[in-house]
Amino acid sequence: MPDPTQPSATPDFLQHDRPPVPDIVVPRGLQPFHLHARPVRGRLIRLGALAEALLTRHDNHPSVTRLAGQTLALAAGLAGALKFRGSFSIQAKGDGPVPMLLADCTEGGALRGYARAEEEALASLLAGTPDPEAGALLGKGYLAFTCDQGPDMDRYQGIVALEGGTLAEMTDHYFRTSEQLRTHVRLACDRTPAGWRASAFIMERVAGEGGIDPELDAEAQEEAWRTALALAGTLTDAELLDDALPSHQLLHGLFHAEGLALDRPRSLSYGCRCSRARLAGVLQGFPEDDLDHMAQDGAITMTCEFCNLDFRFDRAEVKGSAGRA
Repeated sequence: MPDPTQPSATPDFLQHDRPPVPDIVVPRGLQPFHLHARPVRGRLIRLGALAEALLTRHDNHPSVTRLAGQTLALAAGLAGALKFRGSFSIQAKGDGPVPMLLADCTEGGALRGYARAEEEALASLLAGTPDPEAGALLGKGYLAFTCDQGPDMDRYQGIVALEGGTLAEMTDHYFRTSEQLRTHVRLACDRTPAGWRASAFIMERVAGEGGIDPELDAEAQEEAWRTALALAGTLTDAELLDDALPSHQLLHGLFHAEGLALDRPRSLSYGCRCSRARLAGVLQGFPEDDLDHMAQDGAITMTCEFCNLDFRFDRAEVKGSAGRA
């Protein structure tokens, strides 16, 4: 099979093959759970070796890589609540050293993402703050959460200003102000002896009566939520990133006395969806003059921001918007 990143005799629009990227699936990457008869549900996300595969596609400073890993884990956790076929994406745009942060995950667990850093601005920040958090890296801007249900359905998007020092605090701010949903979010990402690992713990206070013990009055429900928060607060980054500690054991250690019920786990996978055909379609939308400016030595190179692969197109074979009949 020819390398889909390089020109070949096969027309570009027919080349939908996956490029040479890691083929990794984490079978139990997302573990949903709830507490029986209590107003608490949640998801535990452990990317395992998938974090290493995704995060090492780009040679970023460790502080940027940590932020990207947290975003990937968060996207997987929020996508785990989807009730339709589509994808969930997180996008942050700011005026800081990391002006663009993006991660998305499909309902089937296909995960991708990247962080774009401005090297000079990042070096200046690191000179005074060796290990900056999300607030310092992103600066002022906005955080967007988007549910894309496909071309036949309207997209749902919620946008809030970047508020908080960490990505978890920014996410909590979004749910409090835009969704009126009480949540607890903990995110962890770091390089371990086994490589980069990333994890997310998301817990929600269930509204309404469904699944809640009818004998629990409002005060008792609130106490159950406070108890769950206290127990979740004992989680450590080391536990979240420990490959030797399975998700079901970690959750059991937290909530075994609170009626823990585990739902069916879901897999996560390396999910960049780029292809030669997709990028060729993008190029065909440019005017011929723009394509001429893009070409160097008779070729146009397009880089997928997610998997960091270069796709090379012969300029003579690309017909721009003014060159199509």
